[in-house]
Amino acid sequence: MKATKMILICCLAIGGIFISNAQKLQVSGKVFDKNTHEALVGVNVCEKGSTNGIITNFNGEYTIATEIGKKLEFKFIGYEKNVVTVSSAKLDVFLIEDTKTLDEVVVVGYGVQKKVNLTGAVSSFKGTSYSPRAAEVRSTDKSLYYYNHYHAEQDNEEYGKFAENRFLGAKEQPLSTFSLDVDAASYSNIRRMINLGKQPEKDAVRIEELINYFSYNYAQPNNEQPVNIVTESAVCPWNKDHKIVRIGVKAKEIPSENLPATNFVFLLDVSGSMSSPNKLDLVKSSIKLLTNNMRDKDRVAIVVYAGAAGVVLPSTSGSDKQKIMDAVNNLQAGGSTAGGAGIQLAYKIAEKNFMPNGNNRIILCTDGDFNVGVSSNSELETLIESKRKSGIFLTVLGYGMGNYKDSKLQVLAQKGNGNHAYIDNLQEANKVLVNEFGSTMYTVAKDVKIQVEFNPAFVNAYRLIGYESRLLNKEDFNDDTKDAGELGSGHTVTALYEIIPVGVKNTFGGVDDLKYQKNNKAIETSFSNEKSTELLTVKLRYKLPKSNNSEKLEVPVLAKDVKLQPSSDLNFVLAVAMFGQLLRDSDFKGNASYEKVLAYAKKGIGEDQHGYRKEFLRLVESVNQLTN
Repeated sequence: MKATKMILICCLAIGGIFISNAQKLQVSGKVFDKNTHEALVGVNVCEKGSTNGIITNFNGEYTIATEIGKKLEFKFIGYEKNVVTVSSAKLDVFLIEDTKTLDEVVVVGYGVQKKVNLTGAVSSFKGTSYSPRAAEVRSTDKSLYYYNHYHAEQDNEEYGKFAENRFLGAKEQPLSTFSLDVDAASYSNIRRMINLGKQPEKDAVRIEELINYFSYNYAQPNNEQPVNIVTESAVCPWNKDHKIVRIGVKAKEIPSENLPATNFVFLLDVSGSMSSPNKLDLVKSSIKLLTNNMRDKDRVAIVVYAGAAGVVLPSTSGSDKQKIMDAVNNLQAGGSTAGGAGIQLAYKIAEKNFMPNGNNRIILCTDGDFNVGVSSNSELETLIESKRKSGIFLTVLGYGMGNYKDSKLQVLAQKGNGNHAYIDNLQEANKVLVNEFGSTMYTVAKDVKIQVEFNPAFVNAYRLIGYESRLLNKEDFNDDTKDAGELGSGHTVTALYEIIPVGVKNTFGGVDDLKYQKNNKAIETSFSNEKSTELLTVKLRYKLPKSNNSEKLEVPVLAKDVKLQPSSDLNFVLAVAMFGQLLRDSDFKGNASYEKVLAYAKKGIGEDQHGYRKEFLRLVESVNQLTN
């Protein structure tokens, strides 16, 4: 009898384990307006009684890890809350508009007020003068309604101020020099703002990062060099009298299975500012995505910092995924933010487990809100610069909103031989850490600089579009001690120059002829002249990851090579550049419009394997609707 009872107890226990495991699942679905059946962006989806939550993406989609029988709360300002019990992995939800609430209140940038207390409230999304403190919007603008209620104080986000590049005379300044920028944080960050109905801050829009969010079909290097230069010229779509020259750089593509072993150190901000669902919970999900794709030869350690820094996972083999997952699941947020101490400890752990023939990288996940110890931009810059000679690269992943410190994270990435991405949802985490693993995590060329020499016989003036924070002095190009950008496996990077040809008046300034210098008369020619020679020359310098000496590539661009029909990729690049200039209300946007952006983007969709370009179309359409 006792033996029978013991067997029964064991069976029940084992059955309980299987039932418990069976209950855990990833629930996915979409959230709709019940009346219009339109997808709702920015709905807060939260497991009741926990901090486990997510926000619906641009398509109204969500994915959340939960269990059978748990209750999910769907909350969106202007709608009645809906609580649904989880019974399957697929769960679409419809929300009912709360008309009573919407009739009674409107949203202003500093909170919610009774409608009767305000007059002349209007929807506003135009221009760059938008201020979340001053703008008043109709209560029916649900995305902005949600945004302002959920994050009523937005003034704590920090962006580096910069003035956009202007036209420079080719005779007076024939050389243009800059560091390549492989970052793409600006695009996903402004996507987050637009999805929540907010006009992006002008200084949050870095046009080169918008362009370089997308990959392009550039030819692979066909020799032992790790990079290749491609160029293309066309008529400027926002000013038909000007020309556009695209400079593309393609890094050598190495299959993921052939990449060297990697020594990862995750440096995680677990301070109180990271407690919201779109911060630490999203960080944890991001790490799990990368962990699932790690190889046995890869290793990972986890360092956390709040009021102090500590190691929660010593360097562990990628084969021991459960140990890594357990460490991630136990993370909780709380305390102040001693980021400097965390960075120092992370480098110490990375150096301790350094792989001489491998890839050594720290991955910092934070909202950038450092407030204890080393915290200022200059202090952080000095700290990172002192560490980058160790052969350890830095990837910076930004999370969250409300107090996001973009300016700090950009400094860290630039000074740490690394890159900067902004993670606004799980799909973006998958893009950065899985789909683009090689280009994000494995460097094939460092300190990559470009110098363009313009021929004043053909070029009256030129303007580099974007890269304002990456400009270098002309002498820096040949100075191997000057830091510059890094290129990962398979990376594509693009730069655009807008050119005013000789014979076309520079209406954006320029200088008078110099009194005490001989002025050479420009050669009488045109872009269509078959005898035209070089318009400009592109020079590129790079170093191999373990080298301190640079190599140089040089490619001329002929004046006669201007295309009347740009390639598919160039059409898309031009669309993104126009979009950025419109968002910044650029002095140089000419006759650009959102309709023209859409027209060029549609001609440049191409294969679009992951749907990123189609998503761009939807983003532009949303802005276009809000501005009209």
